[in-house]
Amino acid sequence: MKNLVVVPLALLDTRPLNPAGFAHIAWAVLGFTLASGLVYVVNDLADRARDRLHPVKRHRPLASGRVGTGAAVTLICLLVLSLLGWAAAGAPWQWWPTALYLLVSLAYTQGLKHVPLVDAFIVATGFVLRLAQGSLAVGQPVSEWLALCVFSLCLMLALGKRRHEMTAAGRAHRPALRGYTLAFLDHLVVLVAVLTAVSYVLYVRDDAVFATGAQLVTLLSAPFAVFGLARYLQVLLVEDGGGNPVHALFRDRTMLVNSGLWALLVAVALFLSHRSA
Repeated sequence: MKNLVVVPLALLDTRPLNPAGFAHIAWAVLGFTLASGLVYVVNDLADRARDRLHPVKRHRPLASGRVGTGAAVTLICLLVLSLLGWAAAGAPWQWWPTALYLLVSLAYTQGLKHVPLVDAFIVATGFVLRLAQGSLAVGQPVSEWLALCVFSLCLMLALGKRRHEMTAAGRAHRPALRGYTLAFLDHLVVLVAVLTAVSYVLYVRDDAVFATGAQLVTLLSAPFAVFGLARYLQVLLVEDGGGNPVHALFRDRTMLVNSGLWALLVAVALFLSHRSA
């Protein structure tokens, strides 16, 4: 789900849209899905003992014992072989974001996930690399404002997840949580939410490839973007949710309606833009 949302964002700056661009994006999504799947299995294998201390994570296949370590190692080998096959189909310069994601994630698994702040920043960096992979796939440069928007949004979600973990299970199951307090996380989440809203508006104003009329439509989407951020903060700070960012974004009815209206406005902007091209 994360790859399907982030990697295709590069299409926002692609003119004109064509079947080849969608095919390249699909190939990039496949590669990053293999890479992120590999990272998740390796991380869950390394964290299975610690995950048993968490009220939700203890139900994961490895932590609960439903899947043995042998099966996990076999899956890791299959994912590595599949990823090598995917990489062999393109030039090395075309998949460097995926390779860098694997290196950073390996460092995360081996110890950086226990360093406060660094852990959340690495998670957010992985999503910027997803965006970079999508941009390479369609041959478009990465918008600085869009990259900052993606980074700050994902950093907000990562910090929100840390906050929920502290309220749900304390600090025992994740060493990095010893470097946080609820008040500190509350301030950080709000700060990063503001950065997300500002970078989104600046991206729409300065970098988005829209026609003049489409820019007005897209700027009208800014209130929906801000409302989405406000709703997430409400779920996190008022309703004590946010433990699973995907659920918070895709299962909350208010968020779904707001996201649908935002997507409609952006779709209209894209239609007007490509019609005038």
